[in-house]
Order: sequence, then C-alpha cells, then structure tokens
Amino acid sequence: MNDGVYVGNAGKDAALDRGWLLGHFKDSGDPRHSEDVEIKWGVHPRGDTRAQWVTGERRTALLVLISGRFRVQLPHRDVVLQQQGDYIVWGHGTDHSWVAEEESVVLTVRWPSVPGYAVTAMEP
Repeated sequence: MNDGVYVGNAGKDAALDRGWLLGHFKDSGDPRHSEDVEIKWGVHPRGDTRAQWVTGERRTALLVLISGRFRVQLPHRDVVLQQQGDYIVWGHGTDHSWVAEEESVVLTVRWPSVPGYAVTAMEP
C-alpha cells in the first residue's frame, strides 16, 4: 500500500543509496522524493575523505555531527566538528570538502535538491 508515508531506519536505508535518505534522486512515487531538500545519514570510517572538492556550490548545507570527529575544509579555514551536536552551515558559492578524522556519523541537510554534484568514480 502506498499511502504517501515511508517508515525506515537511517542506518539501514542509507546503506542502499550512498547515505542519501531523501532528495531529487529518489523515484518520483516515493515519499522520499524531493526537489526542495536532500538529507543524508553519512557513516564515515576514520580517514574517509571526499573524492574531490565541491566548487560552484548552488545549495545551502547544514552538517550536524552525531558522533566522531569530522573536519569540513573551506577555502580559507577548516572547521572541526568534535562534540555531538556541533554543526556548520554554508551557502551558495562556498567551495568545500571534508575528512573524517575519526569514525563519524554526520547528518547532512542540503537545499534545494539539484542534480550535478555526485562524484563519479575516477578513471585509473
């Protein structure tokens, strides 16, 4: 039955779609489809790093540390999220990357949900 409601577990569902729970990339009939917002439950092993910097950002982002120690890299400074609940917000035009200094869980909310930011596998 599709009553427009989805009930799940962030840890289990995130493992199915690179951490993403909600956004434009979900099927249009899925209650988790949204062109307004994206939500990610990111589980990162120690040393995990973004494959490449995001440049030309067109979204606003909020990252909230659930557990671990997580470094957000910005062009002119780094911000370390180290206590549960630490968060950072940035807007349009803010280039960024990140690295998990310890095994970390991070909740990311980005808006709007727009295609074009997925990192593809690097060629050998």
